[in-house]
Order: sequence, then structure tokens, then C-alpha cells
Amino acid sequence: MIVRCSELPDIGSAVFDRKQKRIGTVGRVFGPVDGPYASVSPEGGTLGIGSETYFRGKTQNAKGKRRNRRD
Repeated sequence: MIVRCSELPDIGSAVFDRKQKRIGTVGRVFGPVDGPYASVSPEGGTLGIGSETYFRGKTQNAKGKRRNRRD
């Protein structure tokens, strides 16, 4: 499904409905910078047209952090 975003979500972020039930994962972000859209891969459950969705960013678990290896 395609959702309109008010903020730029991270790819792989979990998407929730108003009751905090997980409904999918962000697969791709596209469109204008001012009002991006995201494709969400559903993981069960249904959502009506015009329903609000929310996302939570992924935690990196120390991956992607730079380390100074010269010490």
C-alpha cells in the first residue's frame, strides 16, 4: 500500500495503526521532499482509506557507527 508521510521514514521502519498494532514495513520512499510517499509491505490486518498510520525508526545496534581504529 502507498501512504503519504509528514516526515521522512527510514526504509525498514515498522508501520503501526492508531491502536499501535503493527501493520507493515516501509519498503521504499519516493516523491517530493516536502511531502514524501512510502510503499508499505503489509504484514496482516487491513486498513481503511484515510486511516492514520505511524512509524518507528529502526535501531542500528552499533552497525553503521564510525570507529577510530588508529588508537
